[in-house]
Amino acid sequence: MATLGCQFHCRMHHISQNVKAKRFISCSTNPPQSNIKVIINGAVKEIGRAAVIAVTKARGMEVAGAIDSHSVGEDIGMVCDMEQPLEIPVMSDLTMVLGSISQSKARAVVIDFTDASTVYDNVKQATAFGMRSVVYVPHIQLETVSALSAFCDKASMGCLVAPTLSIGSILLQQAAISASFHYKNVEIVESRPNARDFPSPDATQIANNLSNLGQIYNREDISTDVKARGQVLGEDGVRVHSMVLPGLPSSTTVYFSRPGEVYSIKHDITDVQSLMPGLILAIRKVVHLKNLVYGLEKFL
Repeated sequence: MATLGCQFHCRMHHISQNVKAKRFISCSTNPPQSNIKVIINGAVKEIGRAAVIAVTKARGMEVAGAIDSHSVGEDIGMVCDMEQPLEIPVMSDLTMVLGSISQSKARAVVIDFTDASTVYDNVKQATAFGMRSVVYVPHIQLETVSALSAFCDKASMGCLVAPTLSIGSILLQQAAISASFHYKNVEIVESRPNARDFPSPDATQIANNLSNLGQIYNREDISTDVKARGQVLGEDGVRVHSMVLPGLPSSTTVYFSRPGEVYSIKHDITDVQSLMPGLILAIRKVVHLKNLVYGLEKFL
């Protein structure tokens, strides 16, 4: 939206002995700053469709491309059940879309919802066209993140790799770190409605955060021989218990305890919409980066 710079001027007219003042407003229009062009790779997935709607509603950005192997040729607005078409067809060729949008010379961000096996090549392509990337894919390997970091440093191009886009999940992680200094027993219990690789990225991230603090947890029950006691992540005794129960929300609970006291922190996700505030924040921040940043929490 164009901004208006208005100045108020007062012009004095002397008529006989009476003084009359006439005021007028002079407005100048400043050239508007162009929107961030957002290309969504994996646009037909549930999270991709939510992202299309969220970006369309957000100020200062617009959907410029939709990439997916499904619904090719269909208008992404109609795929997302929006009231009006966006006049942006779903395409399967990432390079073609990036090349077309790069000609506008506008700021552009590629959102990657694909999978860990393709994300490295996707980010390289985006970087080649002068575009930043926001990566949210499950189970991305740290080796891939390290390789991407080196590549982005060399190209001086920003990239955000987000293990989670949930601001609530990040707040839970921060609260767990604070609590870990006061308790020596900790276990993580998570539930997901669908069978996926467990432990989840959220639980793994929490366990890694706690394990990096130099403490040993659950000293009185550190054995890993009993499988029903859950999986121990790392060498510091943090246990994770994962449940798959259709009908339950995606939930993560961290339990801390000591004699006579239990402290629990819980976070539930009931809809993919909960990830959209984090995604919009990521888009706004990544356009200013010239290197890779791991974790949305760096911007909270």
